[in-house]
Amino acid sequence: MGFNPDTLADTKPRQKSSDLWEHVRKTAFLDPDIWSFPKNRAPCLPRVSVVAIPTTNEHHLFSFFFFFLIFCIIIISFIALGISGKSQLLFALVFTTRYLDLFTSFISLYNTSMKLIYIGCSYATVYLIYMKFKATYDGNHDTFRVEFLVVPVGGLSFLVNHDFSPLEILWTFSIYLESVAILPQLFMISKTGEAETITTHYLFFLGLYRALYLINWIWRYYFEGFFDLIAVVAGVVQTILYCDFFYLYVTKVLKGKKLSLPA
Repeated sequence: MGFNPDTLADTKPRQKSSDLWEHVRKTAFLDPDIWSFPKNRAPCLPRVSVVAIPTTNEHHLFSFFFFFLIFCIIIISFIALGISGKSQLLFALVFTTRYLDLFTSFISLYNTSMKLIYIGCSYATVYLIYMKFKATYDGNHDTFRVEFLVVPVGGLSFLVNHDFSPLEILWTFSIYLESVAILPQLFMISKTGEAETITTHYLFFLGLYRALYLINWIWRYYFEGFFDLIAVVAGVVQTILYCDFFYLYVTKVLKGKKLSLPA
């Protein structure tokens, strides 16, 4: 039976949940973050919400916009001042480990393209910071010990995951790591005592994107019966890390003042 959102109605006979799940995976143009997990973690779908499909796409494009924004900031200004290269390295590692399923499965051209763009933009940003505009990179203040994040996150991904397999462990690792990848950037701002306005805008909207993603999880749970505890907890942790920054952004940046984090 073909999937046609225009004719889908609750009065029609329903497919088995496993068949419906597989059919949606193959036909829908959805967020690669959401469809990057193995089939054995597929939730039971009692119904399909047509409204939920563009919602996930909007969040995905929202996320892509911010990584493209930081890329443009460096290109246009020809400087990497105030931007943490270590945070960008962590984000590159996040997308590399999350999208290894590129080598094992194909969902759609859109899905594959967006994964490649994510990975490409993240490594291009790292190249600009550490190579192209190395002279303007403030390495003296970008001193956060990333091993204090990578090692514990790696251990946690081995202990708490949905399935003890290489791809699943790496996917879980990417979810955990993304929740704390912004810490080197926040640490750098606290050391310098201030941040460029455009950088604060980037950080604010990046944090806002993660907060909105929590709403997306609530939406999916209500309409699709989908709930991933690992992704939700990681999203909550990341949002909490941004709380202090959100407060300073609203009370200072929006009033035309320089932003500084307490040391």
